[in-house]
This record gives sequence, C-alpha cells and structure tokens, in this order.
Amino acid sequence: MSTTVFVGLSLAAIGYTGRYLARYGKLITENLMKTSSIIAEGLSSKYYKGGFDAKMNRREAALVLGVSPTMSKTRIRDAYRRLIILNHPDRGGSPYIAAKINEAKELFESGAK
Repeated sequence: MSTTVFVGLSLAAIGYTGRYLARYGKLITENLMKTSSIIAEGLSSKYYKGGFDAKMNRREAALVLGVSPTMSKTRIRDAYRRLIILNHPDRGGSPYIAAKINEAKELFESGAK
C-alpha cells in the first residue's frame, strides 16, 4: 500500500513540475539567456565602459571614434563618418553622443596633443 501511495505522489509531483515548466519554462529560459549574455558581454566587451572627461583628450577621442590615436586623417575621417551616420540626431541618435563624436573629430583635425 505504501508503495502505491509513493508512486502516486511521485507521478503527481512529476505532472505538476511538467505543467509548471510548460507554462513558465520559456520565460525562465529567456531570462537565463539574457543574464548569461549580459555577463558574457561584460567580460569580453570591446567597447569602453567609462564615462566622458570634462575636457576631451586624444586618448578619449580615439576611444570615441574607435581608432588608434596615431591613425591617418583619412581613417579617422572614415571612422567619424561611419559613427555619425549611425548616431545622428536626425535619424534617432543621441544629440549628446553626436556632439562627442564631433568633438573627437575636431580634436584630431586641430592636431591638439
């Protein structure tokens, strides 16, 4: 008799677990995937995570444009065009980011050290 009760309770537990996973399994899996991708992105991101300095320097300008500080003017101009097209305020980009991209380009054009 106790074996029958144990088997019945086990089947009920398996059934309730299956029903729970059928209802919420997709949400749990999506949340797990989001969390793991955020962790992986934070560990291997190629983008600079810091904020902006009050006065932009060559290092920060290079980080904004995604180029080396010693690159040629044509490559810097190409990087500027690529970024400003993606971040232009008229196309839904941030005016602040566009201003920082422009500031970085002007810093390289002026030749400031």
